[in-house]
Amino acid sequence: MQRRQLIATTVASAAFPSLVWSQALEKPQLSIAVGGKNLFYYLPLTIAEQLGYFKAEGLDVTIVDFSGGARALQAVVGGSADVVSGAFEHTVNMHFKGQPMRAFVVQGAAPQITLGYNPKTMPNYKSVADLKGKKIGVTAPGSSTNVVVNFVLAKAGLKPSDVSIVGVGAGNGAVAAMRAGQVDAMSNLDPVSTLLTRSGDMKIITDTRNVAEAEKIFGGPMPGACLYCPQPFIDKYPNTTQALANAIVRADKWIQQAGPSDIIKVVPESYFLGDRAVYLEAFLSAQKALSADGMFPAKAPETAFRALASVDEKLAATKLDLSLVYTNDFVRKANAKYPKG
Repeated sequence: MQRRQLIATTVASAAFPSLVWSQALEKPQLSIAVGGKNLFYYLPLTIAEQLGYFKAEGLDVTIVDFSGGARALQAVVGGSADVVSGAFEHTVNMHFKGQPMRAFVVQGAAPQITLGYNPKTMPNYKSVADLKGKKIGVTAPGSSTNVVVNFVLAKAGLKPSDVSIVGVGAGNGAVAAMRAGQVDAMSNLDPVSTLLTRSGDMKIITDTRNVAEAEKIFGGPMPGACLYCPQPFIDKYPNTTQALANAIVRADKWIQQAGPSDIIKVVPESYFLGDRAVYLEAFLSAQKALSADGMFPAKAPETAFRALASVDEKLAATKLDLSLVYTNDFVRKANAKYPKG
């Protein structure tokens, strides 16, 4: 009888692999909140969805898109989503606030955020100090784009209160706001950044799209997007968490081997923001800033803490166990399972 059951299970595994996977998963149906899904910052998430990597792991994932990472985080805190696809530094901030979140797979090796000024409204711009009293567009207040603004301002001796932060989203709305002169500067990501710089509507002040440059700016490794969630989710659904990590690691590796023609075939046309050529140019830059294997650098939590502490005295005075904001355990297993993607 046991032999028959074993054969039946083996046959089922070959014919319906996702069925067997789903039986092992504690929560096969779940939702991921993201802020600006069209951005290269979150490209691994889109690839995992479009190429069926989530389904291959037995997962039925619903991706809910918000205007920025802060809104996506709020969705998980409020219970309307299970996992966040968002900026790594939010895990540090949430631990400080007593709401433990843990990141378990990396999508971006660098923040990929640019801060640039509007040459139409600031034709005489000379330094960051000139931003005082100006309107700065970010994807959403409190998001990683806002964190970068605060950090750059702090290095120039300015406070967050010295500027006005305006949420402009991560798509055509952001492009329109800059071109219409509604903001004097903008912190955003590709393809928005490349689109605006190529058209002459934005001049770069700070650029973290290059991994080495980002490390110089932040003084250490600063991952970009990752998947993170409340610690209780990981404790309760370890197999589900592993399945999510597996899918993203596969996507990370696929992207590193992909060419422009591969990307065009996979991502929705709406991601191009009306200019396919600029999108492809932006991809070639973003590709180097995306994670090759999903691993967190050991010094990443310290870098994120320093960046946040530079504009938050209370956080700076707090001692946090930074080992609790991330884990590479799931990524190691994912790489063992998919050594070549």
